[in-house]
Amino acid sequence: MSYTTDTIIALSTPPGSGAIGVIRLSGPDAVNLTNQVFKGKDLTQQATHTLHFGLIKDGDSIIDEVVVGLYIAPKSYTKENVVEISCHGSNYIIQQILNLLIRKGARAAKPGEFTLRAFLNGAFDLSQAEAVADLIASDSKASHDVALQQMRGGFANELKDLREQLIHFASMIELELDFAEEDVEFANREQLRSLIMQINKVLYRLIASFEMGNVLKNGVPIVIAGRPNVGKSTLLNALLNEERAIVSDIAGTTRDTIEDELNIEGVIFRFIDTAGIRDTADVIEAKGVERTLERMKQAKLIIYMVDALQSPEELEVQLAELKQLGIPYLALINKADLLTPEKREAFEQQEVLFLTAKERVGIDELKQQLLAKVNLHHINTSETLVSNIRHVEALKNTETALQRVLQNIDNPVTSDFLAMDIKQALHYLGEITGTVTTDDLLENIFSKFCIGK
Repeated sequence: MSYTTDTIIALSTPPGSGAIGVIRLSGPDAVNLTNQVFKGKDLTQQATHTLHFGLIKDGDSIIDEVVVGLYIAPKSYTKENVVEISCHGSNYIIQQILNLLIRKGARAAKPGEFTLRAFLNGAFDLSQAEAVADLIASDSKASHDVALQQMRGGFANELKDLREQLIHFASMIELELDFAEEDVEFANREQLRSLIMQINKVLYRLIASFEMGNVLKNGVPIVIAGRPNVGKSTLLNALLNEERAIVSDIAGTTRDTIEDELNIEGVIFRFIDTAGIRDTADVIEAKGVERTLERMKQAKLIIYMVDALQSPEELEVQLAELKQLGIPYLALINKADLLTPEKREAFEQQEVLFLTAKERVGIDELKQQLLAKVNLHHINTSETLVSNIRHVEALKNTETALQRVLQNIDNPVTSDFLAMDIKQALHYLGEITGTVTTDDLLENIFSKFCIGK
């Protein structure tokens, strides 16, 4: 990805016909280029953060009536001159305006290039830039809150002061190297130890938050498991309120996993319907059972289903096997309308939930049980949560480097080795905020953005 000072252009609203489309330009010539095709006020003489009505014309031909928003550097998203043209949302109109401004000298923007320029121009750090993409992709209140908290500084602010103190110690140790022959210490080792212990507490808490942050960002994976024909696919359809999975009286209908998402009170749940667990000579069905067992091991929660035809003793044996996985589970008795009072009472000896999936009886109670089991609706998303795998890997690498510093303090080594490990820790911390970057890293991050952001 080339970092140039030319002027870029892109459609910032989703493609397709709509009421309006917003075309964004950023760069030193954004205002001048727009002014060449805009008939109304002289845009080059207008103040920042103002709106102007007029026409976009290609020569004598009128393309559209538009409203132009001006954001003059450095008071803009990218800290460059930015123009936003709000036109009618016709694909034809949008394409005509884009082509006209590209002919005038603008360049089509690459994915994420507006946010990349904002980062390079110091509008925010790299972790905040990544949070922009997460905020756009958020599809629940929980994922929105996590992304917004990160975009507003997140743990980068939390680590900033500690990092600056670590830089101070690194400089003091570097100074010691200049006086190596005099055997002096400018960096107090006990103060350094205290600082590292303080940083490690923060790192440990942030690393531990990743599991929760990742779940809030990507959804809670829940596997629906059980023997064939207990109603797993019927339950998935009832939860989603649509015929998502094929339902049949024939055992083994579901051969592969089927996934879909549901938003329950601001938390995204990813439900995974699986093949019924049983011994089978059918090679394809056996592969499906194997996948079921693998997905169960990866789940945040397992919904384990039995039906009224099974005995309480069978359920007890199955739950004992399930407990060995160490994954939280919720046991459901489906087709509860067929239970006799005596059998229902026997099932109640286990911690179970009764429902009739086909009639959607008990579905609302199940949703509340799911929220209670994962305990996410009580999470305070204003707290710092790490939701990015790149960040958690950098935090773990920082922790490892600081552990080596502590070992070197306890087993005294020369200052150059101590300085090297501190620099390594600072390097990994810098990777999070973008103090340390490579072109490959930036391209990998920003290429995943949508064009126009």
